[in-house]
Amino acid sequence: MKHIVWDWNGTLLDDLGLVVDATNASLALFGAGPVTADEHRRDFIRPITAYYEGVIGRPISAAEFENLDREFHAAYNAGAPHLGLTFGVPDLLAGYGPHQSLLSMWFHKDLVPAVSRHGLTDYFRRVDGLRATVGGGHKAPLLKEHLAEMGLDPADVVLIGDSVDDADAAAAVGAGAVLYSGGFTHVDKLRAVGVPVVDTLEDAVKLVRSGLTTA
Repeated sequence: MKHIVWDWNGTLLDDLGLVVDATNASLALFGAGPVTADEHRRDFIRPITAYYEGVIGRPISAAEFENLDREFHAAYNAGAPHLGLTFGVPDLLAGYGPHQSLLSMWFHKDLVPAVSRHGLTDYFRRVDGLRATVGGGHKAPLLKEHLAEMGLDPADVVLIGDSVDDADAAAAVGAGAVLYSGGFTHVDKLRAVGVPVVDTLEDAVKLVRSGLTTA
């Protein structure tokens, strides 16, 4: 059976609304925004500095990004305890068994208690978040380390996420990918990547079970 690496934000966790609110709080520091959810899904890219530069309309310094990132996470963390999971998540995780783990670009110190709060910890062989103090980069290096820590062959792994960066990370290490259209990225951008795109997480798991994923 293929091992699934789940993404958290926008995939298992239904947090697009809060992400947009927190993004607007950070953009307000520069007199930019607000952006709508549709605009965020259309324009969001990694590294996140590139996204902010596109919205603000000029390059931003490392110090400016640190301020933006700090404001974003302050606003996000204030609302995070009220977030819910994407429809059907607990049953999907319970039904797939022990061959799954969680890798997020959210800070590890915040991720672990959030996963526990939602009652999901026991479903995952491993939970990893970002251990740096400032985020915004690409997932590929983290995925490589995540799989190495579990001793997994990337050919035996499928990453389920909601962003182009998730697919790029999977391709970089030689894993498969399925992208979920209900998260942070417009479905047209996801379809352009060339990996399977689904409208529900249930369909994502069905694809993994059937072997109809890329690797």
